[in-house]
Amino acid sequence: MNQELIYLALIFGLLVIPRALQRFKLPAPLTCLVLGIAAMLWLGERSHDGVVALLATLGISSLFLFAGLEVDLRALRRGFWPLLSHLLIRSATLFGAGWLAWRYGGLSWQAAGLLALALLTPSTGFIIDTLGRLGLDEQERFWVTNKAIAGELLALAALFLVLQADQPMKMAISSSILIALLVGLPLLFIALGRWVAPHAPGSEFSLLVMVGLIAAFTTYKLGVYYLVGAFVAGLIARLLRQKMPRLASDENLHAVRLFATFFVPFYFFNVGTKVPAGALSWEALGLGLLITLAILPLRIGVIWVQRRLMFGEDMRSSLRVSLALTPTLIFTLVLAGILRERFHIPDALFGALLLYAALTTLLPSLVFRTPFDVDPMAAPETLPPEMAPPATTGAVALAQASADADGAAHVTDADAGTRPV
Repeated sequence: MNQELIYLALIFGLLVIPRALQRFKLPAPLTCLVLGIAAMLWLGERSHDGVVALLATLGISSLFLFAGLEVDLRALRRGFWPLLSHLLIRSATLFGAGWLAWRYGGLSWQAAGLLALALLTPSTGFIIDTLGRLGLDEQERFWVTNKAIAGELLALAALFLVLQADQPMKMAISSSILIALLVGLPLLFIALGRWVAPHAPGSEFSLLVMVGLIAAFTTYKLGVYYLVGAFVAGLIARLLRQKMPRLASDENLHAVRLFATFFVPFYFFNVGTKVPAGALSWEALGLGLLITLAILPLRIGVIWVQRRLMFGEDMRSSLRVSLALTPTLIFTLVLAGILRERFHIPDALFGALLLYAALTTLLPSLVFRTPFDVDPMAAPETLPPEMAPPATTGAVALAQASADADGAAHVTDADAGTRPV
């Protein structure tokens, strides 16, 4: 087969086959990962391809750019104290898991910290975009969405600190560059909005993606991977929504979602091609099951107890929120790759992390009875106005609709619980 035909077959396979298998409640990212592993077993080193690696970089960067655009600080402020308590408990569990991995796992403290993040950080993009299919009520969706976002913000900050902390001078330089990035990105967005966008109508999407890739590449060069910069770029674009409404408009969010939908499968396929043969051993299988049996009930139980004590929720509602927050797919894969490349963890542990990510991602689709689309970038279905549920009051008002700058009421993805007024 010539090169062009191979790429065409690969694109067809990654965009069609995983979605065809979703009818069996198999998440599309897992199918792409398995296809990558199959390519590795069949072709060996020849499965590593520069073009696929570039497409994978576009996929992970655009995914976290979209995740940044999803953040709604107003929603986070509405649930500030409960979310703060959640983050304090999450920090304690991260510290405890990291200490155990360092004390008994024979890992350096940095590798142990990254392992704790890989095991305990929910995959926000996947979780948010499957909420519409889980049958949760508005209040449950609100808390699942914002707990996932808050947890991801904490994890990104911890990732930056852990990767830089062993070299104080490098950390100081990287922190200065990151601060400069936080100051420079708004200025760059405003400059492009003033001098480019007026003369090129419809270019806001291209400018947004371009700036996101620049920020992602910058943080990659700092040693903290692409996802930090891409997420920061999306978050800043969301904060500039009042000043530049078209930059983070609903149309642009939808466009970024579609852009990521096309490229994200290449990321999972690329990860699969880099899985070493030792990660497919019986030892990896046993270790993965052991980690899952130890960590997953702990994660579910901590959130369940927290919601029972803080909100007085019934057992069923607390369990539904806890289960919806279990998937860790993307964050686990990213950090497993960093652990293998920079800290040279054993192949068996790498394979165990892949199995843990797969099992945590499968759990909601197996537990919840309502069929749902498990594509991490799939847009949730919306009800027509005449079928919208009646307005709610009291505690559920935390999840009610926010207004655009022009005063029109709308439903935002980031609130994941807002509804038409």
